[in-house]
Amino acid sequence: MSETTRYTSPLGTRYASREMQELFGAQTRIGLWRRLWIALAEAERELGVPIPDGAIAEMRAAADTIDFARAAAYEARFRHDVMAHVHTFGDAAPSSRPYIHLGATSAYVTDNADLIVAREGLRLILLRLGAVLRALVPVAERYRGLPTLAYTHLQPAQLTTVGKRVTLWMQEFALDVSEIQHRIGGLALLGCKGTTGTQASFLLLFQGDHAKVRELDQRIASKMGFAEVVPVSGQTYPRKTDTLLLNALASVAQSAAKMAADLRLLQHEGEVLEPFEAEQIGSSAMAYKRNPMRSERIASLARYVMHLPANASETAAQQWLERTLDDSANRRIVLPEAFLATDAILILAENVAKGLEVRERVVRQHVLRELPFMATERCQMLGVAAGGDRQALHEVIRRHSLDVARAIAEDGAANDLLRRLAADPAFRGVDVAGVARDLDPLHHCGRAPEQVDEFLRDVARPLLGQLGDAPPGEVRV
Repeated sequence: MSETTRYTSPLGTRYASREMQELFGAQTRIGLWRRLWIALAEAERELGVPIPDGAIAEMRAAADTIDFARAAAYEARFRHDVMAHVHTFGDAAPSSRPYIHLGATSAYVTDNADLIVAREGLRLILLRLGAVLRALVPVAERYRGLPTLAYTHLQPAQLTTVGKRVTLWMQEFALDVSEIQHRIGGLALLGCKGTTGTQASFLLLFQGDHAKVRELDQRIASKMGFAEVVPVSGQTYPRKTDTLLLNALASVAQSAAKMAADLRLLQHEGEVLEPFEAEQIGSSAMAYKRNPMRSERIASLARYVMHLPANASETAAQQWLERTLDDSANRRIVLPEAFLATDAILILAENVAKGLEVRERVVRQHVLRELPFMATERCQMLGVAAGGDRQALHEVIRRHSLDVARAIAEDGAANDLLRRLAADPAFRGVDVAGVARDLDPLHHCGRAPEQVDEFLRDVARPLLGQLGDAPPGEVRV
């Protein structure tokens, strides 16, 4: 079938990067299987199994030359993908045929390769998180002192700054960096555990020498770049590991979805807009529209990733005793798609962060419209200092505020809240007029600018110092 007549995943054709797609591609996966077979043969020979040097040399020479058509023909006969590639590798390295997969079961190559790919996938996700954070740093810096309405319950509350709001997004991504680093550091290779995890076949191979069996595990892990092996297992590594990995990816998706949701709301207000290219079309029908399509796509992909841990949890819970195969087809889909979708989310998030448009005039207009409400807290504090009852003053402010809000909404009236408070007997002796004269928005932002400075200095920059540069990500649609 051609590419146009069969289904292809949008994660491959539209969203995920070339690097992440190649990581989960067949060439990488089967190439890792072959390297694992080579590592097994090398370690077995080092520990006394009489495997000729020429056999291992032949395996090394053929490691990257994979005849996928031959493997497919074998699989059609055997109905077993690992054995198909054992025979294909044996055809490419004939003198090694007696030693390929010696003592191992299928999980030796499939599970160990999955763990290696997962580790590399997490490393790429880590770099992409760094790219998002780097893109947000200058936004936080530039707008550290730009007052903006802060919201609770999606109602105007007090003031914050645009830069401070950006640090809220950054803090969530920073937590993800720590979690991904933890998951990378905690990944252990399955090693060579045999059909039920008892290593019985390897104990036979080494004539009952337990020390050599333990050393075999460690040597294979070292050759594949791991410091640790899973201490005990059935045939496979614990499927709970997949749940932990997907929880980490889902956390990244949550962070990006939160940022995207905020941007969609702010774009509705006309305050902060995602990038929009010169010839980009917002709607096929409504030519005037500038839709937040990138943020919406982040939300869409994030929703998918956030639901995947439940799938992995069910798989882990249903692994009967030492091994059952109902995980296999599921994991072939879930694990790659989780990584590809998270990769796509972060590429979009970086693109959005780099191209944010802050309409400062609109932000200021909205602040000035609501600023008298924000100033009432200062009036209340001054009233208490003048001997007033905090609760009584709160009730007076509440009543006048609701009346003013109704007049603004229904009659288009001006915001005269402070004038009303100044005339109320409850505020006699309080310089409400002075509060009204000092309606500098920045005076109502608390420590928001300083919090931005401290977060960038104490959290963001030290964290970014640990992370390398991500490969360029392309937003294709």
